[in-house]
Formats: sequence, structure tokens, C-alpha cells
Amino acid sequence: MARLLLQGALRRPRAAGWAGVLLLSCILAACGGDDDTQPLQLRTLSNRADLVSDGDVLMEIVPPSGSSANALKVTVGDRDVSSAFTRTSSGRILGLVTGLAAGNNTVRASASDAATAHIVVNNSPRSGPVLSGAQTQPFYCATSTPQAASGNVPQTAPSGLAGTADANCGIASETKLYYRTTAAAPAGGCSLPDPFSNTTLAQPAAPAVQCWKEYTPGSQPADMAAAVTTDAGVTVPFIVRVERGTMNRGIYDIAVLFDPSKPWTPTAPQAGWNGKVWYTFGASTGQPRRQVRPDNSNRWPLQEEQLKRGFLVAANSMTDSSRNSNRISMSETVMMMKEHVIDTYGLVKFTIGTGCSGGSINSNMNLSTMPGLLDGVITSCTYPDSETTAIEVGDCSQLVEAYQKPQMLALWTGLPQATINAKKAAINGHPDQTGCQAWFNFFGSNGKAGLYNYRHVNPADTATGVITQDATPTNNCELPNSAVYDPANPVATASLPRCNAWSWAESLWGKVPGSPAARETRDNTGVQYGLAALLNGMITPEEFVTLNEVVGGFDHDSTPTAARAAADSDALATAYRAGIVGSGKQLAKGAIIDLRGWDDSTVNRPPSLPAAAALGIHHQWFSWAIRERITRDAGDAGNQVLWRFAATGLSAPGTLSLEALQTMDQWLTSLVTAGGSGTVESRVRAAKPANARDFCILTTDATQSTKVYDQSACDADPFLKPAASPRQVAGGPRAEDILKCQLKPLIQGDYPAGVFTGSQFARLQAVFTGGVCDWTKAGVGQQAVASPLTFKSGPGGTALGNPPVSAQD
Repeated sequence: MARLLLQGALRRPRAAGWAGVLLLSCILAACGGDDDTQPLQLRTLSNRADLVSDGDVLMEIVPPSGSSANALKVTVGDRDVSSAFTRTSSGRILGLVTGLAAGNNTVRASASDAATAHIVVNNSPRSGPVLSGAQTQPFYCATSTPQAASGNVPQTAPSGLAGTADANCGIASETKLYYRTTAAAPAGGCSLPDPFSNTTLAQPAAPAVQCWKEYTPGSQPADMAAAVTTDAGVTVPFIVRVERGTMNRGIYDIAVLFDPSKPWTPTAPQAGWNGKVWYTFGASTGQPRRQVRPDNSNRWPLQEEQLKRGFLVAANSMTDSSRNSNRISMSETVMMMKEHVIDTYGLVKFTIGTGCSGGSINSNMNLSTMPGLLDGVITSCTYPDSETTAIEVGDCSQLVEAYQKPQMLALWTGLPQATINAKKAAINGHPDQTGCQAWFNFFGSNGKAGLYNYRHVNPADTATGVITQDATPTNNCELPNSAVYDPANPVATASLPRCNAWSWAESLWGKVPGSPAARETRDNTGVQYGLAALLNGMITPEEFVTLNEVVGGFDHDSTPTAARAAADSDALATAYRAGIVGSGKQLAKGAIIDLRGWDDSTVNRPPSLPAAAALGIHHQWFSWAIRERITRDAGDAGNQVLWRFAATGLSAPGTLSLEALQTMDQWLTSLVTAGGSGTVESRVRAAKPANARDFCILTTDATQSTKVYDQSACDADPFLKPAASPRQVAGGPRAEDILKCQLKPLIQGDYPAGVFTGSQFARLQAVFTGGVCDWTKAGVGQQAVASPLTFKSGPGGTALGNPPVSAQD
């Protein structure tokens, strides 16, 4: 479909998908063939030829040596698309092929002095999926204005778009221009409310500080900010073009510097764009069944530093972890978005992913599940992935409940509360008892498949850890309670939506045979909770035995059980093969800067940190878990840089975030410029700038500006030294990527002589009838990563294989 220029603004009647010129991996790029054997080559540039979406793809025609490609003719089936191709200033022959039908399309090219060749392009709909398998249903589309809940239909979210959603939640795209005003940005960054709020039916008030206002082409507002000079040395008005549309059932925003007086085509972009993409991922984790806009925390007005340097900024609600915990569908959305960027705006030099918490999970998951989509990531509040983070969430939830059971309370009767809490901390592996309580409060109910009554520890009573329960039931689907599965009435509600992450991603995991529940990876069979605490004398043998007797497990509904939880073997294999367990091998292929802030406790905080700034769940050891995995799988972690700080909590002090952007920009620019034929891993490490090295800022540093490179000095700071997890206290590795351990016999000789009485050991044998974890062995189902996988043929996935290339007729 032709691009139309209206009032100098780039317009598209519809928007495409995006994946891109993948600079780090031919796995997700159309790498073409060998000029010696292909008289004429056709290459898809915006994505692999078999993963194209939305009916268009940017292509290149490469003539054989000596050919001038005169009388070039390009067809799609019987349709002539030759006019779409042009020779660029660099001499390349590029063209946007549009109007692709669903499924296979044969694109053929010929020239007067070259033989004819063809390539088959497989096109999927803009609404998806491409390779993630069947989309979860039901799913409720956003509306131009919010609609109140009615019966089993939830309240709809406002789309911020004028159009009406189709059956697949597709809504017509819109573009607007905004100019930066002269107003100073508030402390929290500029905001720009959409016409409607995501969470209320009322229209919000305008922001007190209007950093951005809509721009009318040709006007010169009195409060327009000065022109900006990009990192490429191009000076342009500080005007941003914002495109909003839908992709893979998510709502996206794309923002980039734009001169309304000049044209823009994908083969001739405006000079204000530096060719770089800044992709933001939203935080938290969830699986609600409603279409919404991108999370407020990653909206484009907050990316002002990136925009004025010339970056294109992109976000999609289906890559926000709070809205989509299917990590393959999430990465697929990034692929489609990147393809759309290339088809619409032009070739991409490199892409940086960024996010905190759940946003860090999605940054790392892109590296692990579909290497090459992102060239580098800048993360904060970092976790490696959701499956292994769920180990600590599950363990903490079980332990918080166990500490309140009568058997444990009886053992601790009469002990000072400080002593009891020190025992809990030793079992948990955390600085104090509040880390596990925080996990229990924030995400302990996230695995609930249907209706449940929320249980939590009162934040004002972290000392005793007493649990209270809400009287009103709720669910994790954001649906009316009448519309979801009810564990208390399992037969009658078996066909209703299940609301945990594994059912949301049922296309990956599949179902448990004979059950509506999805297969899942949670497991605590054989785990000896508090083992290190026992061995170092922090808890008594009786406390150890009793704890492991009462801790129990849970079923697929997250209902507590006396027996330990057992993972589904097929799900374990899928998690490792697909890279859903963050793979050190794949993570080693990207440049990583980890802004490692502090959030290990809600009570024992750095003196400068207010209570409201501590959540207590972003434990520092997760960054070291990633380092352990990369080192183990790739030989070293030379591609991962840790910048540690604690006095400011999770927020990087001073200009550290900006320095991370500049350092990553330098790193990837060097990588792209250098090229080379070595492995991706070696090229990433060779391109690493000198200032990309580990350091910390000590908590006692009043100015929070002095970089300390002595790691032993960093570790001596009590707020900078990483702690551990309950699973590590139980003997597990710091990498924490063993979802289910292999078992070994329970042998009394494995413990110090005389530690248990005969009765106590007999009780342990009754708990661990199948044995205890053997941490010297790989986990059950743990195997080499094979990502990227495609799930088009069903759960479990199959290797994607090599990309299609052109062939001579």
C-alpha cells in the first residue's frame, strides 16, 4: 500500500508489524544466500521471510556481480510491484512490498542481465499470532470510551483511539504531532494524559505542568522549546510524531522526532531519526484478559533524553509484563513491532530494550527466547525470568504460611521476637523476615487459577507476620467473578477461564491430560527448607524437621496441600528448550548493563531511603544469578556490567541512568561499526567500551557520585552485598535455574553426627519418601536451549530452523 504525504506528515492507512535487520543473529534475520550461486537474490529486511506480518515487508534485490539490474521486474504472484523498488543513495535496491495475502506469497524478481529468482514470504495477520500458537480466549477489546461492566463482560479500558475494535481487537491507527514546551519537567518526568484514564470512567484533569502540547503544522507556538541536536549532529525542531495503533492485540505507541515540512519513507527516512530504537517494557507481571494502552511507567513522554538524541521510542501493552506473562507471545510482539518500524520508518541500526522488574524480565526474555531482536538491554530491579523468579515467590509464600502454623508457633513460644525473626531470615536467605512477607503480599496470589480471597501480612505488623484474609473474593483475569473458574465449584466452572500465568500461556505449555489446568513448572519436591540455617546453628534440628513437615506444597490452583508440589515434566522441557528459563548461552549474545539498586527489606533500609521507597522484593542476588548462568554457559560474563547502588533504592542516583544510555549507545555503535566474522559473543565483548565495567557507589557516599571499582569494598557495604534465597539456603545453586531437582536418598550420614534423634530422622523420612534434592546434578528436564521455537503446531514448540532464502527459478 502506498505511503501518502499529507501536510508533510507521514501517514499510513494501516500500520504493519516489526522485527528488523537483526544485527546480532541470523536466526531472526533474512540473511540471504551466496552471490556465487544465486544469479539474483531477494532478501527480506524487516523480518525473516517466514515470519512476516500485516501484509507488507521491506525487501532488497541484490544483483549478481557485474549486473546492473536493468529492466528490473518484481512480482507478487501475478501482481507487478516493480514500482515499489528504488535505488537508494548507497546503491542498494530497496522496496516495500505491500498487499501480501495471508499465508504464502511468492515474490519473484528478474532483470535483463540476471536470471530470475524467487522467495516465498509467509504473511500472518496484524492481530497475530505469528509463532506463539493459539491466542488465549476470551479477550476483551478496548473501546474509544470506557464501557462499564455488564454481567460477565468486564469494564472495557479506553483505547485512546477513535476507531472501533474489530473481532481481533484491531483498531485503526492514528498519528499526532506534539511539541516540547519550555516548561521545566517535574521531578517524576513529563506526563501527557490521554483523553481517558485506564482505570476510571471519569476524564482526568490536565497535568499541572504541560511539557508537551499538540502541534499544528506550520505554527510557531510562543512556548515551543528550542531546537535539539541529535547524536548524529542533526538540528531539528523539538517536535515528535506519535503513532498509536494495535499490534498482536496490544495497543502501541511509537514516537520519533519529526519535521512536518519534509517527507519520510522507509527507504529515505528523515535525518532527525538516528536509526536507533529504544524499546520500553512495562513492570510487574499478570495475565488479565483485557486490551489496554501501554503502562504509564514506560510512556513516550518519559523518554525525553532518548527522543532528543534521535532515538525512536516504542512500547506495546502486550510487551508490558503486567498485561502479558506469555513470554513467547511477548517476544513475538516485539518482533512484529520491529518489523513495523522498519516497514514504516526505515532500517534499524540497533535496538536497546529497557525495563524494571517485570520490564527487566521481558528485556532478558527477548535475549533468551528470540536472540537478535534486541542488541542490548539496560535493566533495573532485575530478574532473569518469570519461571525461576517464581521459585522464590512460591518458597516465600509457603514459608510465610508455615511460620504461622501451630506447630511452628509452639516451638517459638517464649522466644524474643527478634530471635524468631532472625531464624526466619536465616531460613529465607534474606537480611530479615520482610523479604518473604513482601513476596507473599505482592505476588503470593498471582498463581491462583480462579476465585480466591487475598491473604496478606499487615505491613504494619512485619515483626510477627500474622496473616489476614480479605472477605471478598477476587480473580487475576480482571473479569467479573461470575465469569471465571471457581476452585470451590470445579466441575460446574471447569470451562471458564483460568487466571494464572500457565493457563494464560496454554499455547506453550499445553493442558494436563484429563484436566482443564495448564501444565506448569512449579515444584518443591525434595527441597530441604532451612538446611544451611540448620548446619550453621541458626535453627534447631526440631525446628528444621517441623518446618519441612508443615511447609507442604500446592496444586495447579495454588490451593495448599500437605504433599509437596510437583511440576509437569513436559512443561519443564519446554521452559528450558524455549529459553523461558533465562539461558546463559543466549544472554551472552547481548550487551547488558544492569543498574543494580537495593530493595531487599521493608524495614532495614539505607538511612537515606524513606519507607515508601522499599517494596522488599527486588533482591540483589538475582543479578548474580544471571552472571552465574552466563559464566557457566558461555565461559565468562564479559557482556554483563553491574553498576551497584543502595542509598537511593531502586532509582539510579544522579545521572547514572543517562550514563548507562550513553555507554550502551557507544557499545552498540562500536559493535555495528566493527562488524566482523567472529561469533556474536566475541564481537559483543570486543566492542565493549572501557567505561563499561563493574562498579558500585557506597551507601555512605554523601554525594552518591564516587565510583568504587574494588568489588571487595563494594561487598563490605552491608547494603550492597547480595544475600540469598530460600532455595539457596536449601542447598540450591545461586544460578537458581533448577525448577525441579533430581533426588537422592535421605541418608543420616549426610548430616553432622548426632544432629537428629532417631525419632526426628524417622519423621524426615516420612516427609522425603522419594529422597531429597541432589544439587550436584542438573534439574529434571534441564537441557540445552533451542530457541527460537515456534508453537504454531502446538504446545512444546519446535525449532524454527534456518530462515528462507531466495532460489533461482
